[in-house]
Amino acid sequence: MANTRRKFIRQTSATLAGASLLPLSSFAAPKRKIAASDKIRFGVIGCNGMGWSDMNAHLKLPEVECVALADVDQSVLDKRSADVLEKQGKAPAQFKDYRKMLEMKDLDAVIIATPDHWHCLAFCDALSAGKHVYEEKPIANSIEECNVMLKAAKRYGKMVQIGQWQRSGKHYEQALAYLHSGKIGNVRLVKVWAYQGWMEPVPVLPDSSVPAGVDYDMWLGPAPKRPFNKNRFHFNFRWFWDYAGGLMTDWGVHEIDIALYAMGVTAPKSVMASGGKFAYPDDASETPDTLQAIFEYDKFNMLWEHGTGIDLGNYELPEGIAFIGNNGTIVLNRQGWKVLPETDRNDEGIEVNKIEDLPDQVKPASVNYLEEHAKNFVEAMQKNDASILKCGIETGAIAAINAQMGNIAYKTGRKIYWDAAKGMFKNDDQANALIKSNYHNGWKLPQV
Repeated sequence: MANTRRKFIRQTSATLAGASLLPLSSFAAPKRKIAASDKIRFGVIGCNGMGWSDMNAHLKLPEVECVALADVDQSVLDKRSADVLEKQGKAPAQFKDYRKMLEMKDLDAVIIATPDHWHCLAFCDALSAGKHVYEEKPIANSIEECNVMLKAAKRYGKMVQIGQWQRSGKHYEQALAYLHSGKIGNVRLVKVWAYQGWMEPVPVLPDSSVPAGVDYDMWLGPAPKRPFNKNRFHFNFRWFWDYAGGLMTDWGVHEIDIALYAMGVTAPKSVMASGGKFAYPDDASETPDTLQAIFEYDKFNMLWEHGTGIDLGNYELPEGIAFIGNNGTIVLNRQGWKVLPETDRNDEGIEVNKIEDLPDQVKPASVNYLEEHAKNFVEAMQKNDASILKCGIETGAIAAINAQMGNIAYKTGRKIYWDAAKGMFKNDDQANALIKSNYHNGWKLPQV
C-alpha cells in the first residue's frame, strides 16, 4: 500500500526543537483539490471559543479536514458540528469524553482549547495516543504541569504548536529586527501590559442546577468539587483560581513571550507583584482586576501591568510591549510598531533626536496571524520538522512559567527569588507549594 502523506504524518516523529522566525513557505490556493488520503484529519477538544477560532483558521487550508469534536456541553457540540458541516460539507463525529475521540485511528491532530485546568491532561493523553497537538495558551495552570508537558512532548516527539500566534506576526519580526540592530541602545526596562476596557463586572449569581446536556463532572475534572455556577462556566472560568490565572496568564503569555524572546532570556532572578480587585471589588471574580508585577532579569527589568474596565494603558494603547533603551523606545502591539526617539542637545543647544524618527509601521489589515500560525503548524506536520514551528512547547512553557511566577508573587505578597538550576524558589515553602498542581475527584497528574 502506498505510504500517503497522512500515514507519514501519523507514523513518523521528530525531535522537538526551539521555535524559529523563519519565513513561512508558500501554500496552495484554498481551491486546490486534495486527495482524501492526503488530508490531515483534525479533532477539537473544547469547541466553544478559541477552539472554534483555531479550527476555523485551520479549515482555511485545503489539506485540513475536521473529523471530530469533543465538548462537555451538547449545545456547543451541536452548534460547532453545524458550523463544520457548513464549512466542509461533512459533519464531524461528536464526543462528550475526549478520550473516546482519541481512540480514532485515523485522527492525525487535535486542537486543545479547554479551560486551563484541563490542558495538561488532554495534552498528555493526545500525545500518548499518537496525535499532533495545537495547544491553546497558557499551556497549563501550574508550573508543575508545564514541566510535565515538556517531558511528554520530548517523549512522544509529535508536532506541538502553542496558540501564542503573535509569533507568526511579520510586523513582530520586523520590530525585533530593529531592536536587535542596537539603534535604541541598551535596554534597561521592558513594559508589557493588557488593559481590557470591554471587561465589565462579573455579577454575583447563586448556584443553580446543571444545564441540560452538560457533563459537569467532566467539566470540573481535576478541579475542586463545587456546585454549578454560571459565572464559572464557559468564558468566565478565566477569573477563578480553580481553573485559570486571570489576565496575568490569559493575556500575559502573549506579551511576555515576545518580550522574553526579544531579550534572549527565559527565567527571572526575582519577581514581586501588587494589585487586587480595585475596579470591581464586589463582583464574583477571584483574580485581580488590577495588577503590577516586576520581573528582574540580568541587566533589565520587565514590568507587567493589567487593568479591566479601562483601555488607556501605556502609550495610550490597550495592549502592547515597550522596549525602553538609552536612545529610544520601541512600542509594539497587534496593530503595528513605532519608535520614540530620545532627544539630546547639540553644540548649538538645539534639541535633536538620538536616533532616526521612523514612520509608524502598521500591520496590513489583510493579514490574519492566527491563520498564518495554522499554516505553520500544518507545514511542520507535512515536513515532520519541529524546527520550523513558530511557537513550540518550550516557547509556550517559558511564557506560562513566567506568568505563573507573577501570580505566585501576588499570592504570597512579597518578593520571591527563583533558583533556575533547581527549578524552584529559594528558601520559600509557600511559593514552592504554589508551583504544584492539586488534582481532585480521582484525577491524577499525568506521569511521563
